Amino acid sequence: MLTGLQVAIIGGDARQLEVVHKCSELDATVFLFGFDNLSNQFSGITKAELSPEVLQGMDAVILPAVGTDDEGQVETLFSSVVLKLTDEHIAALPKHAKVFTGMAKPYLRKLCTKYSIELIELFSLDDVAIYNSIPTAEGALMIAIQNTDITIHGSSCMVLGFGRTGLTMARTLQGIGARVQVGVNRPEYYARAHEMGLNPFYTSKLMSHVRDVDLLFNTIPSMIITAQVIAHMPHRAVIIDLASKPGGTDFRFAEKRGIKAILAPGLPGIVAPKTAGRIMADSMSRIIMEDARTRRNAE
Repeated sequence: MLTGLQVAIIGGDARQLEVVHKCSELDATVFLFGFDNLSNQFSGITKAELSPEVLQGMDAVILPAVGTDDEGQVETLFSSVVLKLTDEHIAALPKHAKVFTGMAKPYLRKLCTKYSIELIELFSLDDVAIYNSIPTAEGALMIAIQNTDITIHGSSCMVLGFGRTGLTMARTLQGIGARVQVGVNRPEYYARAHEMGLNPFYTSKLMSHVRDVDLLFNTIPSMIITAQVIAHMPHRAVIIDLASKPGGTDFRFAEKRGIKAILAPGLPGIVAPKTAGRIMADSMSRIIMEDARTRRNAE
């Protein structure tokens, strides 16, 4: 339980509603900032204006999936008021407080480092990333079906990267009958893909493996699908880039060559915001409870 703990939830989208619900369910005292247009459907919740004074007693601050922009602005779907996180806000937090976000930009990292406040980027945690790989794979399949005139079953698919998202993507495609190649860069990934009955190859040889591909799913967040690679792909191919912006594809050359290339980061929050919110809420509440327990034991 989060009884006696104060949590600030600042801005966000539909995912944050699950976070609000979870915190309320666990008996935290919750303050909402940037939720002016949301009807108060939870108990034990206070809507407030963002100020250093209100943040002084917080045990946790929960920001949206992308915490702030490069100037500190926090996006919210539930208010027309512009929210901005400043030095004064972070400086007002107790030293034991934690700031949660999905992934942080340099602005937020610098603020938290400056005032020695622990910043937790949920999307970098193994459990969150693994759970999120499920709606990511489902969303990628949806995009593939919408942008092809063939069935996924029997098609020639390629997944680049065999990390948490790549593995789930490859297994999902395999499960519906696709012929799946997997581009890897480490021997242990090659061995695992082989053990799963996939067709692994090293990404250094990518150019020679794309000649007959129908669907290419990229999870590698660096330029890997270059103009040279695209030049060897058939015109019917569709590239679905799941890596964070700007992706790992030369989109300009793909368009020039007439190959459809789609950048699709952040699919969990788009195709399954309720599930994505629950994943974030469960992880955050566990961390907050463990931290509170540790501090009580140390007292």
